[in-house]
Amino acid sequence: MIMDTKLLDILACPVCKGPLVYKKENKELICKADRLAYPIRDDIPVMLEDEARQLDPEEEI
Repeated sequence: MIMDTKLLDILACPVCKGPLVYKKENKELICKADRLAYPIRDDIPVMLEDEARQLDPEEEI
């Protein structure tokens, strides 16, 4: 999947409303401020706080 840049501009972190970074290799959208990774399943971003994983402290963003 190639994340559409227009879609990425529209999407925001549901927790802090901040910008997201697309990580193609993990199929995730990352919120740097909250250190949360939202999964992309079947080419659809799952923007639910309960579905996000907390990034490890040593994990690079």
